[in-house]
Amino acid sequence: MTLDETFAEIKTCAGHMDSRYGKTVFDEWAIVSLVENKARVLAYIGPRNDEFLKNFANDLGALRAELHASKYSIGDFEFARHGVGTGHEAFIVLGSGLYLICNNTRESMDSITKNARWLDAQVPFAEFSDKIRANPLAMSGDNTKFLKKR
Repeated sequence: MTLDETFAEIKTCAGHMDSRYGKTVFDEWAIVSLVENKARVLAYIGPRNDEFLKNFANDLGALRAELHASKYSIGDFEFARHGVGTGHEAFIVLGSGLYLICNNTRESMDSITKNARWLDAQVPFAEFSDKIRANPLAMSGDNTKFLKKR
């Protein structure tokens, strides 16, 4: 997939998750490159447009070790059950050194998962990860997208 195709799929996934959950699951979605151990935001939707990259290293929290673990393949994902505030709650491997970072800046993952609708809201997330597994994000050029709100 191209960056534009991946970004469109993310927006669709977010809409389906929110619809099934009854409110916003993740208010922050970012495609980041960690190639050569350098964090670069390629696309972003959320309330912290300017602060996201600046605080990226601190906000990784529990997911930091998981992002650098070689046990994940394209399409694999992980959740941090105790992410709070701006601490990132989930990621999906989009391609080689490319990740989708998901976060809810107002609620913890623990709080989100206590809602019975969370199980149904996970379906679009898993379907998106399957799409990525079948057709990973491939980057060429210097495309970036920044949006404040969905």
